[in-house]
Amino acid sequence: MAESSISVAQDEFNCSICLNLLKDPVTIPCGHSYCMSCITGCWDQDDQKGVYSCPQCRQTFTPRPVLGKNTMLAQVVEKLKKTKLQAARPDQCYAKPGDVECDVCTGRKYKAIKSCLVCLESYCQTHFERHEEFRSGKQHKVTDAIGELKEMICPQHDKLKEIFCRTD
Repeated sequence: MAESSISVAQDEFNCSICLNLLKDPVTIPCGHSYCMSCITGCWDQDDQKGVYSCPQCRQTFTPRPVLGKNTMLAQVVEKLKKTKLQAARPDQCYAKPGDVECDVCTGRKYKAIKSCLVCLESYCQTHFERHEEFRSGKQHKVTDAIGELKEMICPQHDKLKEIFCRTD
């Protein structure tokens, strides 16, 4: 049988909780997939309520669904890791010394492309897209990545510096 090839972006296989490539993927009753440890941790917080929901679509489940590894999805993710179907995007490189690091990445950090002067965090492409989704409608001042965001806040007024004066 001939093997066909399809083009997919790696982020289609990222967990929407940790934003990393799915690890031990499970699919919950609504059809969304997560890392086993991510959804388990999320649902452990809901144990007292007895109602469990999908972090993406908010569909609720009672009782707590039994989770089993989605072996087909696990195989696809494994192949994706091995064959590196998607070449690394230039804006998704790991931060090198001197680069501004993403404040949200865990483990090895990606290079930040943008900084939010309201949230006081710098973001890689993936996390910046999430920031834009979650802030929808709210006015946030976003700029190219800045190394020392805390220095942008006036210690006297505890707000973003708006005017820079210089005395010679």
